[in-house]
Amino acid sequence: MSHQPHSLREAGGEQHETTDVETEERVDEFACPECDAALVADEAHGETVCESCGLVVEEDEIDHGPEWRAFDSNERAEKSRVGAPTTKLLHDDGLSSVIDWQDRDAKGRTIDGSKRRKLQRLRTWDERFRSKSAQERNLKQALGEIDRMSSALGLPENVRETASVVYRRALEDDLLRGRSIEAMATASLYAAARQASVPRSLDEFEPVSRVERKEFSRAYRYIVRELGLAIEPANPLEYLPRFASDLDLDGETKTRARSLLEEGMESGVHSGKSPVGLAAAALYAASILEGEKVTQKEVCSVSDVSEVTVRNRYTELLEAGTDPDAARAA
Repeated sequence: MSHQPHSLREAGGEQHETTDVETEERVDEFACPECDAALVADEAHGETVCESCGLVVEEDEIDHGPEWRAFDSNERAEKSRVGAPTTKLLHDDGLSSVIDWQDRDAKGRTIDGSKRRKLQRLRTWDERFRSKSAQERNLKQALGEIDRMSSALGLPENVRETASVVYRRALEDDLLRGRSIEAMATASLYAAARQASVPRSLDEFEPVSRVERKEFSRAYRYIVRELGLAIEPANPLEYLPRFASDLDLDGETKTRARSLLEEGMESGVHSGKSPVGLAAAALYAASILEGEKVTQKEVCSVSDVSEVTVRNRYTELLEAGTDPDAARAA
């Protein structure tokens, strides 16, 4: 009985032959036919070449990129024909249409009165279709509040997106019943800032929120408890860079303030104390030790704490430190 030069496989009741020659051809598709080196794709010229001997194996390949060229980001944005990426900052994830508010045509010319009235009606119906249900209208209003407060507080975009996700979870879990949209939006943004390690104090949220501090503080505790958010206690060190930048302090003063804070935290000075007050006191103490002219009033204005708090924390930090200059200043 002679041996067959191929193997037989049964699939679906039929026999398929796979010869050794075909197997070798499939393997050799990724190797150079001349020197067996690896092949690389040259997308700029539309060719597949050998990386060793330079043999062109394939040419005139299909270019899946755009047919236009752009030399900067603005030109790329103008020529691109795709929409913006989805985002959680909008209630419909940015997938709906948007009609421009400017009453001008494609060439920038002002359109006549009848077309302006038509566009206004289209905008009205477009706005209605974008938020058809009460839940969508609720979410739209809340995301607008989050965006407004984030801009006022100077929070980055990743904090805004995290806040929108937190609010969406609260809305899906029906946690808004009996609570105002503004309070829950403020609580979501406060929680997102804490999670992203760019915290803002409750005193900073109070002037930008449309509700009282007591109300959004209660909403924050409720959201954290019901959603099980993992939020660590605020670290005073996280407030130092922002306060130091607002006070225009040099690098030596920032380093001295960080050292004072770290020593104070090792001694347990921060237990039960406001992290904002500790950060402000550390900067004030460091400015005195480094000879910078910074008053208590200036420190309090950027940190939004009282001068009494700065003086009390200032003394505690200096007494807890091991720096001889700090001990003499205390």
